[in-house]
Amino acid sequence: MTLTKNELIRYNRQIILPDFGVEGQEKLKAASVLIIGAGGLGAPNLQYLTAAGVGRIGVVDFDQVSLTNLQRQVLFTTQEVGTNKAATAVSKLKELNPETVFEVYEAQLSAENAMDIIARYDLVVDGSDNLPTRYLVNDACLFLEKPLIYGAIFRFEGQVSVFNELQVDGSRGPNYRDLFPTPPPPDMVPSCSEGGVFGVLPGIVGSMQANEAIKVITGMGNTLSGRLLLFDSLDFTSRFLNVRSNPQNPVSGSNPTITGLIDYEAFCAGPVVEEKALQSVSVRDFHESLSRYFVLDVREPYEYEISNLGGLNIPLGELSERLAEIPHKGEVVVHCKSGARSARAIRLLEKEGYTNLLNLEGGILAWQKEIDSDMAVY
Repeated sequence: MTLTKNELIRYNRQIILPDFGVEGQEKLKAASVLIIGAGGLGAPNLQYLTAAGVGRIGVVDFDQVSLTNLQRQVLFTTQEVGTNKAATAVSKLKELNPETVFEVYEAQLSAENAMDIIARYDLVVDGSDNLPTRYLVNDACLFLEKPLIYGAIFRFEGQVSVFNELQVDGSRGPNYRDLFPTPPPPDMVPSCSEGGVFGVLPGIVGSMQANEAIKVITGMGNTLSGRLLLFDSLDFTSRFLNVRSNPQNPVSGSNPTITGLIDYEAFCAGPVVEEKALQSVSVRDFHESLSRYFVLDVREPYEYEISNLGGLNIPLGELSERLAEIPHKGEVVVHCKSGARSARAIRLLEKEGYTNLLNLEGGILAWQKEIDSDMAVY
């Protein structure tokens, strides 16, 4: 694609780079990139790829801006809390670079729509924060032969790689399943809302992803294909792990066992284990008979400080050491933010002999929705 006079001026500082030139800028203009997620990783990718001059950018995100996002998702402001991330991001990006064409998908990426959406783009950047989406995006990119820029963050550490890149010999580079053929148990992968994330880390890792995306598009330098970068923001150290194609890869190996998109929520939830159903109580029933229950809050102390139901606060990770504080008699209602951590707490306590536990359905989020709309929830 030929550059206009205005584009030659706008991108001058890139065009004068050795080995980049007009040709590199024209490759960016002709390229289309799909960014999965407009959050911590997606935001810097969106900003830098837009500023760099990528011709067409798609943004997939069904979520809304929340107050807890703003510590790391610096594309958004307090006034935009409650708005859709993808649409809000694009409204700003158009002001950053009117030369770029944007496409917004205010939907959750799924096995039903992933192939159709991803097929429209040359390159995919994964800024998601959950395992089902990572496996879904990886597999769809494999089936559609699209390169994928991978990034992940947790607490103070980040990871970056380039998957499924077209090699000189016509083959494709390693992919996410060569590293992780199957997901770990769900309780081994706490979310950022449970484990936290250093605010500047997504900006660093997202910028690294954008760097790799530009290199893949322009053919410059050596990408992270075949290498996984591990970055520690506290020590400011990085190391590399070599990633090789695995013949046993269930999608791209010698004898693939997965030939189409699957139910990734079920896949990442692990094997079905027959367990006794949890006893639970709705927030309305709990509210009507509050005085009869002993209340156990298994959220983190800082969550408890923001809002609580007056119960005993023992974080999930400390339960095993504080069993003496939890009664074996009377009904004990266990709750967290949404009901997931409290369910895990109950399973743990049941192994310790407790038989008097009830899970608060929907957790404190349900309480806010149905009982006290003024309650602050982080």
